[in-house]
Amino acid sequence: MRLADTLSALKIVWLALAFAGLPLLAASPALAQADQPVTLSLKGDESPETVRRLVEALSTGGRRVEVRVASEATAPHAAAAPASAAPIAMAPPEPAEVSRLDAIWDAFVAGFDAGNAAIPQVARLPGDWAAAWAQNRNGASGPGAGLRILAAVLLALGMAYAFRRATAGWFARRLKLESEAFTARLIASGFGLLQDLATIGLALATARIARQLWLPEDDLAMVAFRTAANGAAIGAAYIATGRFLLAPGAPERRLMALPRAERHFRLLTFYAIATPIIITGIMLAQRVASGAGPVAGLFALTGLAITLYKVWWFIDARHDLTALVLRHSETPGPGLRLLATLTPWLHVGFAVAIWMVGRAAAMMADGGRWAQAAGLTQIIVVLAPILAVGITGLIACAQARKAAIAPPAPLALALGHALRAAAGGVVWAGGFYVMARLWAGFVFGVSSVEFAAFMRQAGGVAVLAFAGWVALVFLRSFFDAYAPKPAASGPADEDAAVEESVPSRLATVLPVMRGVVLGAVIGLTGLVVLSRLGVDIGPLLAGFGILGLAISFGSQALVRDIVSGFFFMLEDAFRIGEYVDTGRLKGTVEKISLRSMQLRHQSGQIHTVPFGQIQSLTNASRDWATVKFNVRLDHSADIEKARKAIKKIGLALLEEPEFGPHFIAQLKMQGVADITDSAIVIRLKFTARPNQASMLQREALKRVYRGLNEAGVPFASNAVTVRGGEGGQKDAAAAIATIPPPIPLAPAAG
Repeated sequence: MRLADTLSALKIVWLALAFAGLPLLAASPALAQADQPVTLSLKGDESPETVRRLVEALSTGGRRVEVRVASEATAPHAAAAPASAAPIAMAPPEPAEVSRLDAIWDAFVAGFDAGNAAIPQVARLPGDWAAAWAQNRNGASGPGAGLRILAAVLLALGMAYAFRRATAGWFARRLKLESEAFTARLIASGFGLLQDLATIGLALATARIARQLWLPEDDLAMVAFRTAANGAAIGAAYIATGRFLLAPGAPERRLMALPRAERHFRLLTFYAIATPIIITGIMLAQRVASGAGPVAGLFALTGLAITLYKVWWFIDARHDLTALVLRHSETPGPGLRLLATLTPWLHVGFAVAIWMVGRAAAMMADGGRWAQAAGLTQIIVVLAPILAVGITGLIACAQARKAAIAPPAPLALALGHALRAAAGGVVWAGGFYVMARLWAGFVFGVSSVEFAAFMRQAGGVAVLAFAGWVALVFLRSFFDAYAPKPAASGPADEDAAVEESVPSRLATVLPVMRGVVLGAVIGLTGLVVLSRLGVDIGPLLAGFGILGLAISFGSQALVRDIVSGFFFMLEDAFRIGEYVDTGRLKGTVEKISLRSMQLRHQSGQIHTVPFGQIQSLTNASRDWATVKFNVRLDHSADIEKARKAIKKIGLALLEEPEFGPHFIAQLKMQGVADITDSAIVIRLKFTARPNQASMLQREALKRVYRGLNEAGVPFASNAVTVRGGEGGQKDAAAAIATIPPPIPLAPAAG
């Protein structure tokens, strides 16, 4: 769990800084029993000082140590070196080529075996403790040392409890959220953290004063109380940090959206209690033990237990960690999904690697340094993601507050995204630099001078790559801010009024430019980085030029499509969202690429049309559209009455909020267009926005039909009127009787 490791890293660093040489205890005297020989295999390139330390560690108690040199095929050399053996001056044979990793692995194996061999000696610690406790000078007169320690503990806890009660109301008011924004949650949780840290500080200060008053002598009782108080403070700090990030019992204040946060906080609480107890026990065992063997055995046993606990915790939290990483993006890509999947296993690997380094450091001359490096690595691995996410979250929250007041311009929006990327990148870069600084010497055997030279070279490359990445984020956000929002691809209601959706000319061209510019930035950044690394990019540029010529000669149709598209967009012939007719295909422009465009037909089909195949193009969505349609009236109709009724309908449409804003010229009657044998044809017209013309025509026809009927203007009819003299009615009835009955209409196809 990343949070748990963040807190556990504080413990490891504290232990490493307080007792830098503690891992070396596994290689100190009294590690093994004297009746079992130990074989020490050497590569032949070890320094005399390293060999001396190994022999001293393994020959404790008079145990016989057999030294083998890898290049020798004869019987092993036996040595029975006491614990105080003098440095061994060996003249090893010609050194064999041994990699740094092989040497580290050999040190780990030796440290692991030595620590396991010392575990049985842990049973001697209770007796050593009793003997050392009997020598306490505190409590020689008056209350005993144990009662004094108990009184100091009760006093510290009482002061902490009184402080919590006295400040409960003040902090409770500030723990209430003013909003659900990240900043509000951070402020509220910050007050909770302040209360916890103040309580811990007050309890620790009280314990220190009580120690000075009641345990003035520098004996085991004083050391035990001081060490236990410091350990308890560190454990309480773990719990306070967990409350700050996970907010158990108050999910509305939770800063880290970790699934099953309550469960992980309980596991953290157990870890925060058990780990300081283990550390305190190791530190006190070092003071009272009669030899280094029991301490080394206790260190090996508890170190393995802590590592197994962390590994189990990481595996148990693997799905939660994956979900936590994926929360940082609404649409996570393949890279983020891979990182989310690997995150828990990376933490498992780091936990095991740090434990192995601790065991290997026990057999290395500068093992204390690597123990400290392991502790700092634990901090970096866990804190770097938390700090990066926290900083970017704060910046995003500040930008969201400004956006709520006034929508940001595309340039400001892009700058905000670039700022967040730069801030998070600086945290990651700092973490990588510190880790490289810590482990370059351990893994690769690089000296400080060599590391400085390497970092100057690598730093220049990293700065260029980082600048290219920030520029890429800025340009991508800038183009996306101007790009038109994708329209719904499903069938739409033709009768519903929709808002104007045709974007500007710039917004139409930007998606095409986006791919070109981003590709150019990536290519140039790659070339500059390769040049900085010492790669000759001249042949690459020449090769790209030849490839471009080959493509231009071999794919003339592709070149024609690109050139034609360039001039179409230069002339602003169409935009995304406009309805166009290319002669063979028609539809709404949905997407424009470098060589083609996609048209969505009214029926839903998508047509992909290369620009080079477009001979002419008709745009039906530009500026305005005039719609003309005919209405057939009966010969007896009053034309003037019809004109007035239609004009009244046009004025009513202009006053409608749903339809009026879309009209450019109102509905009116142009006059009589034709006179036929059965009807008088009148023509109506109006001018409107292109994307609303069909909807307005349907509404106009509906109202014209109703308005002419209400005005008494008859429509033309195809009915046949039969007139005659005497017997006309009989003849008409006979004629009607001869007409066959109508055929029933077939049902409409489903």
